[in-house]
Amino acid sequence: MLSAFKAQAIHELKPRDKSKIESLLAYGDRLLVGLNTGALRIYRVNEGSQTDEVSKNGTTEPASPTKTKAVELLSEQEKFSKKPIQQIAIVKEANLLVSLSDGYISLHELQTYKPVERLEQTKGAACFTVTSNVFKDPDTEVPSLVSRLAVGVKRKMLCWTWQDMEQLPDAVELNLEATVKSLTWATGSKLIVGMDPGFVIVDIETQEIVPVNKRATDNNAAEPAAQRFGAVTSSGMGYMGMGSWVPKPMATGLSDGQLMLAKDVNSLFADTDGNPLEKRQVPWALAPEAIGYSYPYLLALQPPEKGSLQIRNPDSLSLLQNLAVPNASILHVPQPNISLAHAGKGFLVASERVIWRMNALPYDTQIQELVAKQKFDEAISLLNLLEDTLIDDKAGKIREMMILKGMMLFEERKYRPALDLFTDAEAPPERVIKLYPESIAGHLSPQGSEADADDDTEKAVEDTEAKPENTSTAKETPSTPSKSLFGRFTGHTRDDSDTASIKSVSRTDTGTPTPRKAPTSNSLARDKPLEGEDLKVAVRSLCSFLVQARTRMQRYISWDGTLKQDPPELDSETGKPDFANLLSEDVFETDDKAAVDWQPELLKCAELLDTTLFRAYMLASPSLAGPLFRLDNFCDPDVVQASLYENDRYNDLIDFLHGKKLHRQALEMLSKFGKGEAEGEIPEGMQGPERTVEYLKQLPPELVDITLEFAAWPVREQPKLGMEVFLADTGKTKDLPKDRVLQFLSEIDPKLQMQYLEHIIREWNDQTPEHHQDLVDLYLQEMKHEDVDEAGKVVMKEKLEAFLRQSKQYNKAKTFRQVPADDPVFFETRALVLRAMGNHKQALAIYVYQLHDYDKAEQYCNDIYTTSPPQQLQRSRTEVSADRPNTYAVLLGLYLRPPPDQSTRWPQALDLLSRHGARLPASSTLDLMPADLPVAELQDYFRGRIRHSTALLRQEKMQRSLEEVRKVNTERQLLLGSDKEMGMGRVAGRNRRVRIAEDGHCKVCSRRFGASAVRVWPDGTVVHYGCVPKGEREGGAGVVARGWG
Repeated sequence: MLSAFKAQAIHELKPRDKSKIESLLAYGDRLLVGLNTGALRIYRVNEGSQTDEVSKNGTTEPASPTKTKAVELLSEQEKFSKKPIQQIAIVKEANLLVSLSDGYISLHELQTYKPVERLEQTKGAACFTVTSNVFKDPDTEVPSLVSRLAVGVKRKMLCWTWQDMEQLPDAVELNLEATVKSLTWATGSKLIVGMDPGFVIVDIETQEIVPVNKRATDNNAAEPAAQRFGAVTSSGMGYMGMGSWVPKPMATGLSDGQLMLAKDVNSLFADTDGNPLEKRQVPWALAPEAIGYSYPYLLALQPPEKGSLQIRNPDSLSLLQNLAVPNASILHVPQPNISLAHAGKGFLVASERVIWRMNALPYDTQIQELVAKQKFDEAISLLNLLEDTLIDDKAGKIREMMILKGMMLFEERKYRPALDLFTDAEAPPERVIKLYPESIAGHLSPQGSEADADDDTEKAVEDTEAKPENTSTAKETPSTPSKSLFGRFTGHTRDDSDTASIKSVSRTDTGTPTPRKAPTSNSLARDKPLEGEDLKVAVRSLCSFLVQARTRMQRYISWDGTLKQDPPELDSETGKPDFANLLSEDVFETDDKAAVDWQPELLKCAELLDTTLFRAYMLASPSLAGPLFRLDNFCDPDVVQASLYENDRYNDLIDFLHGKKLHRQALEMLSKFGKGEAEGEIPEGMQGPERTVEYLKQLPPELVDITLEFAAWPVREQPKLGMEVFLADTGKTKDLPKDRVLQFLSEIDPKLQMQYLEHIIREWNDQTPEHHQDLVDLYLQEMKHEDVDEAGKVVMKEKLEAFLRQSKQYNKAKTFRQVPADDPVFFETRALVLRAMGNHKQALAIYVYQLHDYDKAEQYCNDIYTTSPPQQLQRSRTEVSADRPNTYAVLLGLYLRPPPDQSTRWPQALDLLSRHGARLPASSTLDLMPADLPVAELQDYFRGRIRHSTALLRQEKMQRSLEEVRKVNTERQLLLGSDKEMGMGRVAGRNRRVRIAEDGHCKVCSRRFGASAVRVWPDGTVVHYGCVPKGEREGGAGVVARGWG
């Protein structure tokens, strides 16, 4: 049970005093006591002196003889009333004391207690209530203090109002359905009226009356859907046999605009409008004598014969304390507007002879007591009820309570609820991981320290055997955190736990503790080590917590280990960053939190999270471990490597090493497996160079050294497969340093170097001159090599000649010097190089005199002719100049004027003249003809020349005619306008007319035109020529004299 209040008897009537206490009123340091004799006693309460002082830890210190009395009698008004004073209250703003006696409401001066007025309308009054509130005028927004006095008179309710200390003349009178039994203010203008038929909400301003009904779920099937709460039904007919006794309806206000209504043992929670709330009833065994609310607790005074005061949590409705107050029948909680104590923190309880003051313990002490008894749910509920200003670091304390409850549930083997609670509380991952054995927590597990203490434990056992009387020295060391873990937080032994929160609520209101039960299976399981299937269940629950914490971690740290906000923003109150819940508690032990280097601390936590999650997956769900380390992570490489290697998960290990950029270790392992050098059985997927090649293809270009180092053995063993490292169509492969790759391949095999050069030039369009020249050199070396057979040389020759025809980047002069001049295999190669150098005569001489291939010579000329730049006139192609010689003329000269050792080739020359005569210059061609050549032999030549000239002439005529047509069409459009305008019947072009009247004026200067020159715009607008900007005056179109048109 909780010690929220300590009962202090501040006053007791003397034995010879035959009076009885009927009513109480406390305000400020005054205590007014109404007696059954009609006398009113005024006491002064000495706050600084108590008969029993309550210390901070909740213990009671006896009063010393030197201390003053708790209350002192100041005066007694013996003739205050002729009958017992049933109820008293004050309207402080009006300086009035209100009392109920002899069925009337009387007003007295608050200072002198002299009678002011007896309200005759209140004859037969049974109860009254007072409230004071601040209201704003809806029109002027000016605040005013309004006090109201509501009186229940039989079946009527009367209300008097004081505004700014002045009483309003008219009182509100409302008729009700039954006799008023109780009145309670819900707000400054709404009143809860309790009657035998039930409760109603009365709005004083609108005079609206609303009945309070039960919740729909509380109705019986045979009763109406909207049954009144507190109404006497067939179930309440039993009261008829009890002397017509009907329980008194009671109500009290709670926090946050909530109300609680009570009648007999039934209760209902509602809002200020009378709407029922989704809340269960208070589990009372007996109908309370009175109810109240002392922030933040719900009070229920039991009948006098019971002699107890129950303190409950209004949220959970749990019984927290049961105070003994013998024969007490009066409960007085000062209103907040009367007592400046926080929301009625101090209240009074009285019997006919004794007055008790309930002294509240500090809230921190109450919370510590709940924690010591492991009432974590109640501690959390109490913290939620309290305002933030009353508790230091309220959110942190709630979080700590949730963590402690989760640890308790974890000890009870309730892993899923415990880990869900850790997730909701955002518990530090390190603190949660410490609950697990070494296989999950690693060095954080308490097993490490426990293992070191094994020797001491064995020694203690031996001492126990030697001394039987000392039986408590030896204890078996548990392998998992035991209940001694809570000693660090509470310092108390274990009491009733919060497991009651998940059990059914018993209908017992007594404060006597239940007998201790025999140890259950749950309690016996606390000391068992966490292992086997039990460990797997706990680890599966841990995985969800770690995933949530990992998601939160990603908000603050990047995968490269840097903070997303550096430096992080610190909270102004706590001085901690937003990610403080993720860090170990040791980080915040320093006073200067701004000096903490948050980046390594957060990185350390990220590594702990991912490493622990990996261990958990490997134990409980091994299939989930792969996706974890294939993505970006902060796992400890040593832990992951050891675990994966031990479980023969080599593929996963390679993926992890790749993700952590430990490429050398991964490639060394792949190399051993691929070469068959590893010990034991080699996995099937690791045999050969395939896995190594796939790994190397994923490496970035920056790691070219590692790529070349480990690519050597796959290239040597399987060149075709190994070359995929350099030839794969990926961005990473294209970005490799090509010179480094060429040097590497040249040391292994020049053919591989040639293959790489062919690929980068043809597929990747590499235009580096050095690479083009290297490929030419490799082709030539291969053709000159003696070990190459003729078929190989033919293939290489075709590749070389095709490359020489396409490439423009190789070094022509160097290549020409390398090509042998006397080897027939290289004749055409030399011709191609000479063509690239522009030496067409030497190239054609090779085709004519050495290769004797006249078709290729003619094709050579055709290629040059078709690839020459276009000229303005077609006939210019037949002209010969130094810059662009006519290759047909060169070839004809080689045919007709050969060197001395060659013969004239008339058939080839005539054949060339007949096919390409038009492309030969006439003058130079005829000069080459010998004088004795019959003209008939040149018939085809002249026919072709004539046809070519005629075609050019006709082409020029056709172009001239087309230009004439276009000129006529343009002139027509200028004169008549476009075809579209003519089709619309509009006069356009130069034929258009603009009429300028005498009153016509310029759109620019607004002056009349007169005899001035004007300018007509295309849209028909006429302006002065002088008003046209100078830059637009050029061109006479549109400029007319005054008389035009």
